[in-house]
Amino acid sequence: MVGVLVVLLVCGALWNCYRNEGHRTVGPWVGLGLQMVVTLALMARRTRPVAVLGASTAAAVLMSLSVWLAPGLLMTSVDGAGMWVPLAAPFAAYSALVYAGRMRMSLVLTGALVTVAARPWELSFAVTASGLVLMAVPALLGMYVAARRGLIAALTERAERAEREQYLLAEQARAEERVRLAGEMHDVVTHQVSLMVLQAGALRVTAQDERVRGAAEELRAAGCQALEELRDLVGVLRSPESAVRIAGGLCGGEETMNEVAWGLAGLVEESRSVGVDVRLRESGDCSGLSVVAARTAYRLVQEALTNVRKHAPGSSVVVEARYEVDRVRLWVRNTAPTEPLDTELASSGSGSGLKGLRQRVELVGGTFEFGPRPDGGFQVDSVLPAEPTDGYRGPHGA
Repeated sequence: MVGVLVVLLVCGALWNCYRNEGHRTVGPWVGLGLQMVVTLALMARRTRPVAVLGASTAAAVLMSLSVWLAPGLLMTSVDGAGMWVPLAAPFAAYSALVYAGRMRMSLVLTGALVTVAARPWELSFAVTASGLVLMAVPALLGMYVAARRGLIAALTERAERAEREQYLLAEQARAEERVRLAGEMHDVVTHQVSLMVLQAGALRVTAQDERVRGAAEELRAAGCQALEELRDLVGVLRSPESAVRIAGGLCGGEETMNEVAWGLAGLVEESRSVGVDVRLRESGDCSGLSVVAARTAYRLVQEALTNVRKHAPGSSVVVEARYEVDRVRLWVRNTAPTEPLDTELASSGSGSGLKGLRQRVELVGGTFEFGPRPDGGFQVDSVLPAEPTDGYRGPHGA
């Protein structure tokens, strides 16, 4: 647009020079210089629209005064037929009203340009009509565009606010459902598990056989652990804000970081006690591991060993944990199964354990991969940061 105006100005100046041939005058070139300055100022119409409009108004005033004070200097046509405003003035008025809005200064300067262009003191229909078309129409168009943009912005903000309110309502509904589920879980599951623990404790006291008493004690301890973890889960469902504290311990307490290795060792011993050949390999120092990463690592190995017991009977397993400065790398690999599959045991569960692990690992900023091995076995590989990344939202998101 600026280039087109410059070409028009040069053509106009050459035409005026041709018309005034034989007369010694610098008017066309001085007027051309003023017009080009105002035209080049349009390049800042988006960032400084009021300043550009002010420059156009000042140029229009100078051009009008030159008609009376210095005829032929800025206006070569002094017979009243020419327009006494720069060619860039309509674009300056439009830009000011679009980008600066209905500011008092914008309206005052635009009114001044319209007055100079229409020249109401001459009472000429042609001059007044051309001046209004040249200046008033772009000004009105700028006001319309500004109003339309403001309306679109208001509607967009209203839609975003409605979306946020809908999100908050959905969060409130989820919180209420979470509390209801927590109550159901506490009333149904906890009651039955508590009965199981009490019966196992009674059997341990009344049984005559030492092996029966030992098995009853193991059953009672497993029930107590299940109650403890169930209590943690119910706490997460009832109060998501407390989930970070709950996720901090491997067994519900506030362990030191050196007990991370004990937690993995305990999982390995549990699997060995039921006949699974499991070996644990550890390297590095786990003291720099956060409680969140420790709990995630514990759950990952726990789920992987559970899947081995359910889907790969008779296989041998290697659990490897490598503690580095800023992360921990975990591998759980098992060979191909060598015993018949217990279909009833394999079909138990929801079938979403690995998917849940992936979500849990990604929440703390880690990576999680799993899949079959060439020898017919299965592997689970994961890398966990020692400290949760900025995207960590708490374990209630898993």
